[in-house]
Amino acid sequence: MNRAALRNARRWVVKIGSALLTADGRGLDGATLARFAGEVAALWEAGREVVVVSSGAVAAGMSRLGWRSRPHELHRLQAAAAVGQAALVQAWEAHLQARGRHTAQVLLTHADLADRRRYLNARSTLRTLLALGVVPVVNENDTVAVDEIRLGDNDNLAALVANLVEAEVLVILTDQEGLHERDPRRDPQAPVVEERAVGDPALDAMASGDGGALGRGGMATKLAAARRAARSGTATVIASGRREGVLRAVAAGERIGTLLVPDQEPVAARKRWLAGQLRVAGRLHLDAGAVRVLREAGRSLLPVGVHGVEGRFRRGELVACLDPEGREVARGLVNYDADEVRRIMGQPSSRIEAILGYVDEPELIHRDNLVLV
Repeated sequence: MNRAALRNARRWVVKIGSALLTADGRGLDGATLARFAGEVAALWEAGREVVVVSSGAVAAGMSRLGWRSRPHELHRLQAAAAVGQAALVQAWEAHLQARGRHTAQVLLTHADLADRRRYLNARSTLRTLLALGVVPVVNENDTVAVDEIRLGDNDNLAALVANLVEAEVLVILTDQEGLHERDPRRDPQAPVVEERAVGDPALDAMASGDGGALGRGGMATKLAAARRAARSGTATVIASGRREGVLRAVAAGERIGTLLVPDQEPVAARKRWLAGQLRVAGRLHLDAGAVRVLREAGRSLLPVGVHGVEGRFRRGELVACLDPEGREVARGLVNYDADEVRRIMGQPSSRIEAILGYVDEPELIHRDNLVLV
């Protein structure tokens, strides 16, 4: 994927931040929302399919309720989301309908995407809507989601949606020109990174920093989202939503914003689902030999390579695998409960039955249920 290839990208996910849609917290900005609706409709008319991931529900609710700062109490955040979500989807519906496009509201939580059956249902629904020419407007279901309000963000949600629909392009619109080589708040002359492989470790230092008062993530979450989206072969463009015609410019292959391109082959759909989970039930500490086998040979994880266990997980739950330095190298669905893993860790598979009194699988995590991160 490169700038020229963006001209032919057919399926897009476009994420728009709260500051853009609410005039930095002053309430839904009708003129700006109308502009984005027009650009999205133009992409559809040019033969592209577009999913919109729209922030702004909490910020819109705060404005309607007369709150000037984002509350910390969960019940107040949920109240603001409930008030603002109605206004947000109504605005999208009105502006897209005026351009001949039907709108569908899709509210998701990470729990929806963590459950395999619900994940597949969400994928089928989104793909059907796109086939019907309907614009899905996706948001987190902040009214009922507990962890998502505290920890989640729509950048990650947009990446997961890109994985769901196997989008070719994820566009993250923000109030910055793109990812800068240095913090533009401290160095206004810092240049924008035009194009880079998404896995380049140098990007991490460039993306460090916090989000704004309205949103929940800064450039670090956008970089993490781009890396998550890349698992399905999706390229990510981070660009300024304050620029008129930004989506048309991206679609034309113009050199605006930051293009982050995948630097590895897309992983299988099931493994994308595994990698997309944001929460794990426990952690396994591996020795260097086990890490090498996972990375270089693509084999299953055996109990002999594990020397430590964290958490109280059950068979079939998702666990993270850590290297000797404590860095996550893989995650997968474990075949034994935590207490059982503690008993058989460090032992050859041939000893499982003697230790536990039964043997289910010789592997702790089968390679089909394991993905490198």
